[in-house]
Amino acid sequence: MIEDKLYAEIKTMLAEIAEIDEAQIAGDAKFMADLGLDSMLALEIVAALEKKYKIIIPETKFPDLSTLNKSVEIVRELLPKA
Repeated sequence: MIEDKLYAEIKTMLAEIAEIDEAQIAGDAKFMADLGLDSMLALEIVAALEKKYKIIIPETKFPDLSTLNKSVEIVRELLPKA
C-alpha cells in the first residue's frame, strides 16, 4: 500500500518536472532515452525527491535514478525506517 502511494507520488512529480503526461511514464521507461529528459531535468528530479522526502541521495546513486521503478526503489531505501 505504502509502495503504491510512493510510486504514484514520484510518477506525478516526474510528470510535472518533465512536463509530460503521467500516462507516458512507464515504470521501466528510461528517463533520458525513452522520455527525452536531459541532465538538468535529472538534477531537478533529484532535488525534488530530496526535498519532498527529506532525504539525501548520494551522488553515487545518481546514475541509478534512470527509471521510475529505480527511483522509487532508491527513495524507499533511503527513507527512515519507522
